[in-house]
Amino acid sequence: MDKRAHTIQSMFSEIAGSYDTANSVLSLGIHHLWKNKLVQMTPLKDGDSVLDCATGTGDLALSYKKKVGPTGHVIGTDFCQAMLDEAPLKAQRQNLDVHFQWADVTDLKFDDDRFDATSISFGIRNVEDRNRAFQEMARVTRPGGHVMILEFGQIQTPVVRQAYNFYSTKVLPWVGGLVSGKPEAYQYLNDSSQVFPCGQDFKKDVLDTNLYRDVQVTPLSFGVAYIYKCQVN
Repeated sequence: MDKRAHTIQSMFSEIAGSYDTANSVLSLGIHHLWKNKLVQMTPLKDGDSVLDCATGTGDLALSYKKKVGPTGHVIGTDFCQAMLDEAPLKAQRQNLDVHFQWADVTDLKFDDDRFDATSISFGIRNVEDRNRAFQEMARVTRPGGHVMILEFGQIQTPVVRQAYNFYSTKVLPWVGGLVSGKPEAYQYLNDSSQVFPCGQDFKKDVLDTNLYRDVQVTPLSFGVAYIYKCQVN
């Protein structure tokens, strides 16, 4: 699979307008529950600062803003401008003060130790240099703070796995194609999820950077997705 930056940017630019609708249809809204769980698990208090990388259309950044309150500071970044363009409109409709800007997670233009928490949801598997992303997210997060990662994985329970594999390989690309007009994009999203390291394998990848003191792994929906709570050294 082609994970070069310009290929990923182009793909997400093509589906930006239908991205939210397709996600809600394909997950039956469950992805909102997963993101809410991620926010709940993030150790934050009023007034804290959060960086949400690969924010897409901004859902997770807006949820974090509600958690840190009026005195908190949230920045949402993405390297696909077409996706990012949707986010300020959401913030305005919800009357939430969140700043959005273009940024690549492998080259973040922020000071060291700036944020209390940094997050990325359903974005890390699309990053060409994953270790560089781990390094950059750790760098901009204060010591003892957390990098929170939400990403797809693979179901381990045989019966459930067979049923989900049928859905993800046959139904998901077809329905995603109907909604977006780009079935190849949703075929990529499925294919990349099927081969991406998850659970203990992903935890090892994070810890091997020697930038994190602990990684807690939480499977969601039988392992369709995972939350990784990574504490920075």
